[in-house]
Amino acid sequence: MSVPSDRASSPAAEKGNGFAAGKNDSRAAGTQPAPIGVLLVCLGNICRSPTAHSVLQQRIDARNLQDSIRVDSAGTGDWHVGKPPDHRTTRAARARGYRLEDLVARQVREADFFDFDYLLAMDRDNLADLEARRPADADCQIQLFLDYSQRPEVEVPDPYNSGSEGFELVLDMVEEAADRLLAALVERHFRA
Repeated sequence: MSVPSDRASSPAAEKGNGFAAGKNDSRAAGTQPAPIGVLLVCLGNICRSPTAHSVLQQRIDARNLQDSIRVDSAGTGDWHVGKPPDHRTTRAARARGYRLEDLVARQVREADFFDFDYLLAMDRDNLADLEARRPADADCQIQLFLDYSQRPEVEVPDPYNSGSEGFELVLDMVEEAADRLLAALVERHFRA
């Protein structure tokens, strides 16, 4: 989302085992490195990925890392481009203190494979779609978002056709994975 103005293919196939080498690993001493980019991806960019976007952004802001890590979200499909998150997503997120109102759906574009260090899919279908779209010369990490979770599930289920309990489950899963993802990013990129 933009703000207006199979696991075997994943480098982190074992849950929480960290990152494979990425383009921002060897930073020159004394220079200001470019922020680490994380793109969260689901199908339509109106439920799961904007939820993960908002949750992860809140955690980044709380740790004062907004200049070091940038987050965005997008969908593999194009039918919701330009629309806000689903109202049920927004309502569930607001109840837990997250804001999604300023987010607008967008589709994954070729530049994302070069502009982001990590593209994290909410499910295997979107993971496969990202892998199929990856330009040959892109060195971003493409993996499942729940690779950074201790939960037994490997996919964040799409709540679009569920009741309110589906949106609550997504938030539960996303909150836990976002905490572990942020810890892994800090350990990987910001420890001396």
